[in-house]
Amino acid sequence: MKTYIIAEIGINHNGDMSLAKKLIDIAAAAGCNAVKFQKRNPDVCVPEHQKNVMRETPWGKMTYLEYKYKVEFSKEQYNEIDRYCKEKGIEWSASPWDLDSLDFILQYDSPFIKIPSAHLTNLELLKAAKESGRKVILSTGMSTSEEIDDAVKILREHGEELGKFNKNFALLHCNSTYPAPLEELNLKCIQTLKRDYKCEVGYSGHEFRLGTTVAAVYLGATIVERHITLDRTMWGTDHMASVEPQGLIKLVRGIRELEIALGDGVVSVTPGEEQVRKKLRG
Repeated sequence: MKTYIIAEIGINHNGDMSLAKKLIDIAAAAGCNAVKFQKRNPDVCVPEHQKNVMRETPWGKMTYLEYKYKVEFSKEQYNEIDRYCKEKGIEWSASPWDLDSLDFILQYDSPFIKIPSAHLTNLELLKAAKESGRKVILSTGMSTSEEIDDAVKILREHGEELGKFNKNFALLHCNSTYPAPLEELNLKCIQTLKRDYKCEVGYSGHEFRLGTTVAAVYLGATIVERHITLDRTMWGTDHMASVEPQGLIKLVRGIRELEIALGDGVVSVTPGEEQVRKKLRG
């Protein structure tokens, strides 16, 4: 099965459509299957006690609520994202952080709905995403087994046999530290999730390294998500844990090379070995 690679633009566009398009270009050129954004209704998502907190931004000093609106794209801008991605031959979606944003995303023919780790315990949002009929991809960062159990119960069909493989949702193993330390990645959880929940499992990485994400595919991840940026030193909370253009190209190439190298597991004499075998064994 070919790995589905998602380039997470998130809010690394900093509210700039030209920057968003450059990141789409990079993801398409690298061979990613999709790009992903984040969608919020700031009035709903920002806690009341944070709305009027002042924050320094590239646009000057403003309230946190004003800042969150500054990095949100409008309907017209998402229409342009939809058009541009189709032109570039790459799929797209966005992570809804509230019910309003889920309804917004469902206006488009995005192939999946991605629920971030922050909302794994938002059972109302999970239920609405499932009822949309789209494939739901759920990150499991900073979550307990019990919390994942509760989320999966929502995503499974009512009365569905627990041991049956469900293709309508996927879980992504994830560590929610930005950037995530190597000793806390616990990549073997990919196998644990596959065993326990009988669904497609992937990996959402926030570490500096690339090899660990390739290793996730070796361990069974069939979906990979990494944040991308033009430059890790850019202003914004997610840039430091993101992959720059050359790194993204290397990552996609590494995953595709691994897929080729893994083979089918059948012991046999390969075509390339035939002449060597004849020469050395007669």
